[in-house]
Amino acid sequence: MQININRSILLDGIQKTLGIVEKKTTLPILNNILLKTGKNKLKIIATDREISLISDYEADIKESGEITIAAKKLYEMIREIQGEIVNIVCSNNITKISCQRAMYKIPGLPAEDFPDVTDERNIQFYNVKGSVMKDLISKTSFAMAMDEMRKNLNGVLLESFSDGTENTLKMVATDGHRLALTKSVFKEPLLDTGKGIIIPRKGLMEIKKLVDEEENVKIGLSKNMFVVKTENTVLKVSLVDADYPDYKRVIPTEKGVSIVLDKESFLHALKRMNVVSSERYGGVILSFSEGKLTLNSTNLDVGEATEEIDVSYSGEEVDVGFNVNYLIDAISVIDREKILMEVGLGIKPSVIKQTEGDDYLCIVMPLKI
Repeated sequence: MQININRSILLDGIQKTLGIVEKKTTLPILNNILLKTGKNKLKIIATDREISLISDYEADIKESGEITIAAKKLYEMIREIQGEIVNIVCSNNITKISCQRAMYKIPGLPAEDFPDVTDERNIQFYNVKGSVMKDLISKTSFAMAMDEMRKNLNGVLLESFSDGTENTLKMVATDGHRLALTKSVFKEPLLDTGKGIIIPRKGLMEIKKLVDEEENVKIGLSKNMFVVKTENTVLKVSLVDADYPDYKRVIPTEKGVSIVLDKESFLHALKRMNVVSSERYGGVILSFSEGKLTLNSTNLDVGEATEEIDVSYSGEEVDVGFNVNYLIDAISVIDREKILMEVGLGIKPSVIKQTEGDDYLCIVMPLKI
């Protein structure tokens, strides 16, 4: 194999694979990426058996061939050398990488030992704006469970449905203490997710990194895989084979005490409360009274923080406690000046929404005061 390729293009292509290649594996070849020549193209392929990425890049192919090389080391080499065009020559599983006067030699593993990653052509794709896909992920991913044992919660639920005139894509995440839900409406046809599909955490983060807000992406389903396609890259993510909990049962049917808050002033006050939080305790008490909200966080290990902000509230005094980070996460993703908080009384959950529209909500369970 012998090729010439633009350094910045190659660097970008390798960087996209770094989150996929396995760091700790009993199969060393999963640390590698496959470089494979095509017609005036270099194909870069990475997989951990659950997620696969296939990218095509323009290259000057002098001699065809294929080789697998350690992804992290190859990235570091290309990052550090200087020059515009990189020359790659491979022979007997030894790859020479040169640019200007610098040259590296790196051993590889035979391409035939690399897992088969098929670039399927018969997938039905549907167009989605990159900004929409990123927004769906940003407004839900923070609520995913961190517990690897709860596979069905260690990811997001993606649902699609139609009312005959409009099609809706909905994404839901929960860790049992909070639930985030967001949706987007389309005029165009959408993929059929059936009862819903669960995209795992790692795959979701790779989708978020791949998608460009300024461009459209294509999404589709192939067997038990969610597929995202950009101009020169195909990302395939194995779905979680489990049932997602009935999240609709968690959404309160009774409205709590409704309070409209200025997003920025409330968010910054919460961040100031968070300064005194620790791993052992990260609670904040919100006390609503006539015209004001008092925030208090007391941590025996760190200290105490108190702040008052003005709010439009004239009801009975209400005290409620929350994990401060849960509130920060829920509010940070809202892109409006005002937010609506429906405070549940007693041990009932509270709901955080946008003041306009019904395309986002976050349910947060209270802490015992």
